[in-house]
Amino acid sequence: MAANGDDRQAAAAATEEEEIVVEMPVMPAPPPPVKVSPAGAGASSWETAALPLSMVVVQAFTVVLLLLSKLALNTGMRPCVLIVHRNLVATAAVAPLAFFFEREMWKKLNLAVLGWISLNATFAVVLAMGLYYYGLQVTSAAYSVVFLNLIPIVTFVIAILVRAEKVALGKWPGKLKVLGALTCVGGTMIVSLLKGRLLHLWPSHLLKTSDAGAPASGGHHRDMLTGTLFLCGSCLSYALWFIVQARLGKVFPSRYWGTMLTCLSGSIQAFIISVFLSHDRADWRLKGDLQLLTVVYSGVLNTGITFVLISWAVSRRGPIYPTMFNSLSLIITTVMDSLLLGTKIYVGGVVGALLIIVGLYAFLWGKGKELQATATKKELEQEQEEEEQRRGESEMT
Repeated sequence: MAANGDDRQAAAAATEEEEIVVEMPVMPAPPPPVKVSPAGAGASSWETAALPLSMVVVQAFTVVLLLLSKLALNTGMRPCVLIVHRNLVATAAVAPLAFFFEREMWKKLNLAVLGWISLNATFAVVLAMGLYYYGLQVTSAAYSVVFLNLIPIVTFVIAILVRAEKVALGKWPGKLKVLGALTCVGGTMIVSLLKGRLLHLWPSHLLKTSDAGAPASGGHHRDMLTGTLFLCGSCLSYALWFIVQARLGKVFPSRYWGTMLTCLSGSIQAFIISVFLSHDRADWRLKGDLQLLTVVYSGVLNTGITFVLISWAVSRRGPIYPTMFNSLSLIITTVMDSLLLGTKIYVGGVVGALLIIVGLYAFLWGKGKELQATATKKELEQEQEEEEQRRGESEMT
């Protein structure tokens, strides 16, 4: 799922630094480090057009997933049941890739690796994805997608607290990162606390579903505060997941096996928890085509195809590149949620969303500049070492 981005995932481990990719609860395990190709360096015209198009496709997958998940939850589907089914489908979808491309990686599995995979699944599936579904259930798709765009900011704050990242306030990139983070926080507070005038921009509620557009679906409490706390918890869990994910990438550098086992472990953990939350066997039956479509769509597209596309983009343009497109899901989800489900749009929500977008891009620009400077410094150091080595060899001869 989700929900993310719900992100909502391959970029965090595509580099050895604490990087972040915000996608809808996509469940990729960290890929091994890759050599990033600079923009335009040896890239064909096809690749130049395909890279941004692939990221737009990823955002489209996220938007559809959010709306499908909200509709499925509105029909009475329990979040834990959706998590279990979704990740089982994702396991089946990624398994062929694991056995075909990484057939030897299973030999590297041991108790330590399985422990990290289990911990990875706890944060990514049970906590991040689970809390997001519960938050989506009692709010709306347009409101919940705001928190997916905050995951890079929360990860940045945690990295500072655990001293995994330093803030260079004396340089413009560092200043922009802090300013962008503060702007995002301010935008989120405006979205959550201020409404303002109701906007009538277009015909709404084209899908005549019951209780759509309300803060919560039918049969559940309509408490926006509770939903906000769930979404904040999900955002924090995603940020912590990236830390665990980075560690898992070092002890078990597998793309597909790690993803498959994480999804499987997450399904098992979610099932055990759901047994205590729901004692009715009828809850486990998929009721109608909508719930079945949501499970299959989220498991295959938002785990399998999205993971492949993000991994490719990260390998060609670096970990910052996929996150540059996250604002698309925020804008499109807000529009489609209003058109289809009748969620009301207020001036405060629009202003807050714009601040989040501006703050996110300021943060990403600063982070990108720092990564570029770090890469340049490493290249210079490597060239100096090679030059010294050549000199030493020449002196010996």
